[in-house]
Amino acid sequence: MPTDTPTTTAELVISQATSMEGAWRLEDDAAGGKADVTAVKIVQDGYFTVTVYDQQARKFIGTYGGTFSNINGRLTGKYEFNTFDSTLVGKSVSGTSALQNGKWRTTGLGRSGDVAETWVKIDEQRSSSPLAGTWRISGRERNGQMSTMQPGPRKTLKILSDSRFQWIAFNSETGEFSGTGGGTYTAQNGKYTENIEFFSRDQERVGMQLTFDYEAKDGKWHHSGKSSTGNKINEIWERISSK
Repeated sequence: MPTDTPTTTAELVISQATSMEGAWRLEDDAAGGKADVTAVKIVQDGYFTVTVYDQQARKFIGTYGGTFSNINGRLTGKYEFNTFDSTLVGKSVSGTSALQNGKWRTTGLGRSGDVAETWVKIDEQRSSSPLAGTWRISGRERNGQMSTMQPGPRKTLKILSDSRFQWIAFNSETGEFSGTGGGTYTAQNGKYTENIEFFSRDQERVGMQLTFDYEAKDGKWHHSGKSSTGNKINEIWERISSK
């Protein structure tokens, strides 16, 4: 048997989930046939997030996501945030999953029900990004001191594929949603640059490009620079990994 063939159920779950990792665009209409509306899904480290937005109009429509697994064509997940229907937060759902002709066809894990969807891969980078993964903020500098943030139901996550990112702030127990933003990014030579395509709190930030200093080591992402409001930030993010 080849050494890279999964030999246990746990390894099989990881292997099949990993095959779906990356960024995907919904091929079918995302919102009532509006051509300018885009739905993007990012899958990394056993997490998924989907965001619907109109970049041209700088309009954020909604987002949902949480944890998931994919094994033998069976897709299961649990919502941790959902701006379309917050009553789904904390609930587990299941559906089907299949890769066909380079497209990912799914049922379940939709924003509100068991809807059939077709997704097309959209990652553009030819090489893997050092930041691809799911990250939870664990430290933030305040008044010159790094303040440690303990894990809990209130979370701020960043989910990155090889070319796209999204941050989300939410409470996975109460369903409260605090905000999100995302788009495309690059990470090269210690510089991390974001190009914002959607922002839930302020549409005027859509189209902005922000560059930060970064270093990824020992499972931590050190991130510093200026935010979209011009304030200095110095943060530490830790990777959440199912691998």
